[in-house]
Amino acid sequence: MAPGAFANNGPVGDYAGGITASVVITCIVAASGGAIFGYDIGISGGVTTMVPFLQKFFPSILRNAAEAKTNMYCLYNSQTLTAFTSSLYIAGLASSLVASRLTASFGRRNIMVLGGFTFLAGAAINGGAENIFMLILGRILLGLGVGFTNQATPVYLSEMAPPKWRGAFNVGFQFFLGFGVIIASVINLGAFRVSWGWRFSLGFAVVPAAIMTIGALLISDTPSSLVLRGKFEQAKQSLIKARGIGTDVEPELNDLIKSSAIAKAATEEPFATIFERQYRPHLVMSILIPLFQQATGINIIAFYGPVIFESVGFGHNGALLAALALASTNFVCIMVSGAVVDRFGRRFLLLEGGVHMFIFQVAVAVLLAAVTGVSGTKHISKGSGVLMLILMCIYVAGFAWSWGPLVWLIPSEIFPMKIRMTGQSISIAVNFAVTFVLTQTFLSMLCHFKFGAFLFYAGWNVVMTVFVLLFLPETKGIPLDSMYVVWEEHWYWHRFVKARSSSVMP
Repeated sequence: MAPGAFANNGPVGDYAGGITASVVITCIVAASGGAIFGYDIGISGGVTTMVPFLQKFFPSILRNAAEAKTNMYCLYNSQTLTAFTSSLYIAGLASSLVASRLTASFGRRNIMVLGGFTFLAGAAINGGAENIFMLILGRILLGLGVGFTNQATPVYLSEMAPPKWRGAFNVGFQFFLGFGVIIASVINLGAFRVSWGWRFSLGFAVVPAAIMTIGALLISDTPSSLVLRGKFEQAKQSLIKARGIGTDVEPELNDLIKSSAIAKAATEEPFATIFERQYRPHLVMSILIPLFQQATGINIIAFYGPVIFESVGFGHNGALLAALALASTNFVCIMVSGAVVDRFGRRFLLLEGGVHMFIFQVAVAVLLAAVTGVSGTKHISKGSGVLMLILMCIYVAGFAWSWGPLVWLIPSEIFPMKIRMTGQSISIAVNFAVTFVLTQTFLSMLCHFKFGAFLFYAGWNVVMTVFVLLFLPETKGIPLDSMYVVWEEHWYWHRFVKARSSSVMP
């Protein structure tokens, strides 16, 4: 068998039922949790280019801009400014680790509600901030909220969706994330015209948070979560709603009960269990998949897109319009992913996306080197600026139908029940940890590496594409409780799990 390949000749342990109105509505409500994360991603970069915001909190940046010979790559190089952006991610790292136990004990839905309330409080504080302390405090609360929702929502979607369409349902989280970025970009575009616009941009985050929180209060928890907490009758009713009235849900319910019993019988601490040899592939994926997603450089463009475009001479309005173009491209291509992920599979999209992003990051770097010079003191022409935007949009397209949505899908579907929340917790924590490091260092890297910053991320795209080719098995269409099969038949990972069987692998 070819490296990383898995012959999916049909569903393993397939269950009755199809797509119902109930499961669609429930998953839409749950996936809307992605909107709060997306809104924050989209709003940060635009706000940090608003003059009234900079005058109040970061006046040194405006002084740099006033210097005629300022290196364009170093215009926004401020550690305090990067702390404003990155503080959310260190808070998200902390809450994602705590959320593992909370989600197992109190359910996926309840943690989504908790995350929504926490995010709402952070948005209110940011909108009314009067000093750096309030600004950072609000960002920390936003981070705690995002950590909780990012932990619970992808797992909720994977557990609730029919196995055959699990990829499409899970992509819904990234769909709403992209939608949140677009809304933020539009609001930034209008808000920069008034002196208090930055307050409106930051404070408006209470709206998606309130919508998601109220919606989460109205939906039921997943059958897996209910079974794990001993609520068997509620789990059965949840399955009947999700799979359709009249559908025989007993086989799926029985498998969930068996998996739950095995999970509860395990005496090991989950964070210790996941380090056992038979879970080596799961642990590796929970670390490397989110690390590689951040190493694509996408969030740098998402957070600092307006900063980058203004630095190269777009002007404030042009920079925000460019950010909106990127967000719109991202949103449209996420829908492409949802349409094809369960047909072509996870591996195909990741491999195509890696090659795609590498090519266009190199193209952006070459363009910047050619038109701005090594020193970065030459301003880019209008035509070259438009070409750079086009190249970045094509790059974003490659991310949006591959590493964007699949980083939430794959970790949420590969773990057995007894370590599912632990594995998801590690995955989210790694995502936040790497994002924190990159956001904290990018403006300094841009100042020193100049166009080479894009080559840095292009190199990572090579590494991650080779990793997927060799080590990631295909998981499309496999029921969660039969996922052990992909590891047993993998050319490399089978040596760790080959002694396992369906009778003992939850």
